[in-house]
Amino acid sequence: MDSFADAAVVHVHREQWARIVAGLVRRFGDLDLAEEAAAEAFAVAVERWPVGGVPPNPGAWITTTANRKAIDRIRREARGGQLQQEAFMLTDESPQEPVGAVEDDRLRLVFTCCHPALSIEARVALTLRIVGGLTVTEIAHAFLVPETTMGQRISRAKAKIKVARIPYRVPADDDLPARVGGVLTVLYLIFNEGYLASGADTDPVRRDLTGEAIRLTRLLRELLPGGSGERAEATGLLALMLLTEARASARVSADGQLVRLDQQDRSAWDRALIDEGLALVDQRAGGADPLGRYEILAAINAAHVSAAHARDTDWARIVALYGQLERVDPSPIVTLNRAIAVSQLDSPAVGLALIEPLGDTLGGYHAFHATRAELLRLVGRSADAVDAYDRAIALAGNTAEVAHLARVRRRLAAGLAGPADASAEPSAGMEALPHDPHERHDPHEQGESS
Repeated sequence: MDSFADAAVVHVHREQWARIVAGLVRRFGDLDLAEEAAAEAFAVAVERWPVGGVPPNPGAWITTTANRKAIDRIRREARGGQLQQEAFMLTDESPQEPVGAVEDDRLRLVFTCCHPALSIEARVALTLRIVGGLTVTEIAHAFLVPETTMGQRISRAKAKIKVARIPYRVPADDDLPARVGGVLTVLYLIFNEGYLASGADTDPVRRDLTGEAIRLTRLLRELLPGGSGERAEATGLLALMLLTEARASARVSADGQLVRLDQQDRSAWDRALIDEGLALVDQRAGGADPLGRYEILAAINAAHVSAAHARDTDWARIVALYGQLERVDPSPIVTLNRAIAVSQLDSPAVGLALIEPLGDTLGGYHAFHATRAELLRLVGRSADAVDAYDRAIALAGNTAEVAHLARVRRRLAAGLAGPADASAEPSAGMEALPHDPHERHDPHEQGESS
């Protein structure tokens, strides 16, 4: 396959996979059929485009081909009157039923993949695969589970949809609030994967995924009634995404290494995104109702981006916000991130004492070991820090993060870094956005407390 055609297929897959699959599901009402037809269409493109050239509108070409593949399959498999009727109706040009409250194919597909009949694990994993376009490997990394386990989870979810005849129905206005929590989790996980992408052959930052998550979150927020708690949390999530995305251009160095927050070029941050995010955070400042989880996380990020220089960061406020988050949504990940903030406000020794008890729970989580390595180094335990860096490197999946951790580890092992050089060689764990390894499978933004 020539490089131009190869790049065209990759681009269309990345940019339009979800749109194509969502359109197929809307038309045919069958997730397996939609996914397989889309995959077959891309396979045809791989064969034909190098020979006949890339079509003027690649996305439309894939969409048309996928629709034809789906129709061909239904006609081949038609055996009884019902299937024959389905095949006949494929050419029916009568007006479609109203689409309901959700007016976007992809967001509508998120809601249907998040049907309450499925477990939360299945909802999130299925949506990441079908809507986010992530591979099973990427999703497994996000969930901190083996790839085979994740593959089985997705297969079982699709099988349940078919056996239980779960409809791909658009939520009515009255149903939207009850379905929002699961959708917010899905959108945040999609953003998470783009923010710190997994996979050796993947760009360390996938702005296509972060951009799609932001777009869908904007749309979701517009759909929810003003003044509702669900809209407030959607607003908090949107603010969190915007404030995080604003730093994207400064997060990876020219040589592909992660750049921690206090070393980023703040002039490269996107001021428009920051201003929009801060305005959303300010909407809830001083309100009578308690802040929700995403609103607290947005406030933590607001504290970071509001500092003109890293030395001006209000660590007391950040520690207080993490304490508030621990009360609202307690988890070892939140405790880990509060410990990072405490190490900045108080001392590395105090922070280390807070995270050591988390080893049994977070032992398989790279950011725990990266954070522990950083704090061990700061207290002068260099040999222990090297061991912790080794564990973090073995567990990390992001290429820029691995490169950064490896550099810090090499310098430390060579005796070139130590407590006096701490600010020059940070842990990538302080920059990473970790994922919650618990049953909820919901990620926690750690505020990059470094």
